[in-house]
Amino acid sequence: MGKEIERKFLVKSNEWRDENTPPIHTVQGYLAASSDCTVRVRLQGERAFLTIKGKTERMTRPEYEYQIPAADARELLDTLCLQPCIEKNRYEVKYAGKKWEVDEFFKENQGLVLAEIELESEEEQVELPPWVGEEVTQDHRYSNACLARDPFSRWGESGEIKS
Repeated sequence: MGKEIERKFLVKSNEWRDENTPPIHTVQGYLAASSDCTVRVRLQGERAFLTIKGKTERMTRPEYEYQIPAADARELLDTLCLQPCIEKNRYEVKYAGKKWEVDEFFKENQGLVLAEIELESEEEQVELPPWVGEEVTQDHRYSNACLARDPFSRWGESGEIKS
């Protein structure tokens, strides 16, 4: 069984930016999204993936990912995925010997920047970069599936979803 163990943080400054790290433009949408299971379509340049994720327990969840034709991904994103789709640039940033992924969101989630790191185990200790802020691993609002359903631009000052 595939599994994903990750921690997620808000990004509080631009210190992570490095002109030598090109962004990977990403569009992703959800065919299904519940607390028990998500089915995601992701297009990154000309590479595309179908990903199935199970329920998160603490920081771990089952994950299965399969490469699919880019043309199929475009069609799924346009016709079957929940709207709005997520659009973001993803950057790979090295810090203290670890690879961090920083996502800078656009469109309905403009202004949101998140950093995540995948771990080998839930007990693994990592040195946090100075540019990460509050940890939001357990806050479901920051999952991409929730951001597709309730975009960041619709949140009120208190973080609650505006009607």
